[in-house]
Amino acid sequence: MEKLNMRYFLYARKSTDEPDRQILSIEAQLAELRDYAKKNGLTVTREFIESKTAKEPGREIFNNMVAQLEQGAAHGIVAWHPDRLARNSIDGGRLIYLVDTGKVLELKFPTFWFDPTPQGKFMLSIAFGQSKYYVDNLSENVRRGIRQKLRNGVWPSWAPMGYLNDLATHTIHIDKERAPLIRKAFELYATGNYTVKELRDIVNRAGLRGRKFKKELSVSNVHYMLRNPIYYGVMRYYGEVYEARHKPIITKALFDKCREMLDRKSKPKPKGRTLKPYVYRGAFRCASCGCFITTETQKGHNYLHCTKRKQPCSEPFVREEEIDRQVRALLKGVSLPPALAADALNNINAEESKAAQAGEEAAQNLRDKLVILTDQLGQLLDLVLQGSITQPEYVHKKAQLVDEKKEIESKLAAFARQGANRFEPLKRFYALCSAVGESAVSGSSAENLEKLKIIGSNLIIGGKKINLKFIFPSEKVRELRALGDITNAKFSQEKIWRPLRDSNP
Repeated sequence: MEKLNMRYFLYARKSTDEPDRQILSIEAQLAELRDYAKKNGLTVTREFIESKTAKEPGREIFNNMVAQLEQGAAHGIVAWHPDRLARNSIDGGRLIYLVDTGKVLELKFPTFWFDPTPQGKFMLSIAFGQSKYYVDNLSENVRRGIRQKLRNGVWPSWAPMGYLNDLATHTIHIDKERAPLIRKAFELYATGNYTVKELRDIVNRAGLRGRKFKKELSVSNVHYMLRNPIYYGVMRYYGEVYEARHKPIITKALFDKCREMLDRKSKPKPKGRTLKPYVYRGAFRCASCGCFITTETQKGHNYLHCTKRKQPCSEPFVREEEIDRQVRALLKGVSLPPALAADALNNINAEESKAAQAGEEAAQNLRDKLVILTDQLGQLLDLVLQGSITQPEYVHKKAQLVDEKKEIESKLAAFARQGANRFEPLKRFYALCSAVGESAVSGSSAENLEKLKIIGSNLIIGGKKINLKFIFPSEKVRELRALGDITNAKFSQEKIWRPLRDSNP
């Protein structure tokens, strides 16, 4: 066939994720190829343009071009380079077969020489093989880079919701706009009062969006977020876990609480109708049947009585004023003179200094355990490389060790965060004991009820009287007041303080 009667297809391709910056854009390829065809007198009957990777077979436009070549619609192809036509063995083999059968007479490239001879086909197969080797090697390099990033504790992909990619350092950092919303979502779900669907509605109303800031979150998005360990500092990538260097948004304890709620598929507490704001409603239980004590108004007075939800109950009504009087008397029974409370606070401050030293020793023990766990992780990797354990065994054991490391790191963080505040509850207790005497005289009913809940538990009403279990050390203060020893500052200090410090090892 004379060259003047030969028809050519022009093919231009560039993958949207093409890593090689030297490859021309589609527009540049078209300009170069059109100019090349014009200079060489090539008749181009149709142009095929495709934006898709060639590392796998299945390109629709390429397959359409090959089908038309098989039907004789053209006799050759004009392309920038053989790697534009194929980067996999199947597509490369199809083109060589078309040359073998005479369906394709010429392949024209501005950057590569080819003629349909045994030597030319051999060189073409080498070019296709080099293209496949390049893309295979590139994939392996990318995977190797990802594995190294994961070992270094760096997230290797797009930042998950709540984080942003740092293009300069190739790491992720906290998104100050969305991270607080994610932390709040975990805190709400940990209460057990919300379903995942209700939580989805809450975060959507708060403005939490995915990476593109457009689409609202679905239930599955929220479910995935609640199970994603990246938020407490552990990366899960293709089933394997890695320690992360980025700053966590939540603690592991909060994550574990949410995971427990998800596993239990807990239901929210039912939301009842709005009730009148009685102070003591729901604060006590009935001594006879265990039902809650409610309040209602009769003839201008508020009365407390059993709800009788389980069975008929004979407990009598009691006026709210009488309960208020008893609450004030109970508070007065655990009050301390200001001078005695001040002495106790001085003792607490002295003990706090001693405890700080003991706490540092405990923290050092935890740091030593971290070193041991790090060594165990290294030994575990050696075992799988030596073939002593299987890959599934390695993944399972590694997940356990990483989780244990995070647990210890959380404890160390708690030491740093709470070490100086561990005696604060004691200080607040003595301050409370010093203040309840005044509150029993002039405080409001709501304030006194809150103080009563601090000093005691299991609040019940039976026979028109309040009964409760006093919490240590409130119980000790009450006993000393009953014995008349509370006015002896030195004696009372030993009686109260010693048991109190023993309860805080």
